[in-house]
Amino acid sequence: MRQRLRDPMAGLLFVLPMLVLFLVFRFVPILGAGGMSLTDLNLGGEWNFVGVDNYARLLDDPKFWDSLRITLVYVAIYVPLTVLVALGTALLLNAVVFMRGLFRGMLFLPYVTSFVLAGVIWRWIYEFDGMINGLLGKFDLGPVGFLEEAALVLPALAVVSVWKGFGYSMLILLAGLKSIPASYLEAATVDGAGPWQRFRRITLPLLKPTLFFVVVIETIGAFQTFDTIYVMTGGGPARASYTLIYGLYDQGFKFSNLGYAATIGIVLFALVLVVSLVQRRLLDRGNA
Repeated sequence: MRQRLRDPMAGLLFVLPMLVLFLVFRFVPILGAGGMSLTDLNLGGEWNFVGVDNYARLLDDPKFWDSLRITLVYVAIYVPLTVLVALGTALLLNAVVFMRGLFRGMLFLPYVTSFVLAGVIWRWIYEFDGMINGLLGKFDLGPVGFLEEAALVLPALAVVSVWKGFGYSMLILLAGLKSIPASYLEAATVDGAGPWQRFRRITLPLLKPTLFFVVVIETIGAFQTFDTIYVMTGGGPARASYTLIYGLYDQGFKFSNLGYAATIGIVLFALVLVVSLVQRRLLDRGNA
């Protein structure tokens, strides 16, 4: 019995510091936010217990439902676009032999760039006298108000976030591609399978666990997008980019309603959890 317990206990001791940090900085804040959501706490530190009144107020708030719709639309645009770009670049890098490290570093560079700096640069690119409208003007197609038109602002913001964040998912997918045995692809090539058939029949099925991880982390990141919106649009125009996380920021730090802001955070946490579980169930069904 001692021998059987020795190895698990040794492993637990190695991961214990990180496990403690995870519990302290993840679960404790979640529990704290849950408690705050049952109060009317403000920035002054004054609070009263209000029970589920904040949740009832949230369900009756049309701004909440509007921001929820905007958030879901943004996620629906951002996640597929990021996964496609990351998968495409990973496939290209996997096929490159010469200077692969240089190309990988260049594609990963936007990920380590500041969100604020990226937002400032892309705001200039999107302006009426910016680079994109300058190019469109040469073909008599501009100018286009990418950040001034409600129908275009979410796709424009999604493009910025994709450019900024696809590098991380690209590296994860590239690692997944490297783990696929080359003998499988070589055998398929000998049998006469073309590039598309090899990708659809071999690469994609073996890459599904990695792809699932990428979809989940990108979905969580999309629900939490704040920096780009804050720098580029401030929730505008006409609240067209006013997402749930931006509403949480406004309620907590602009209107001093920390209890109500915590309620939005708990609802957002539950929403992300449900979406992640649905994604897992769909992937498991696909593997079955």
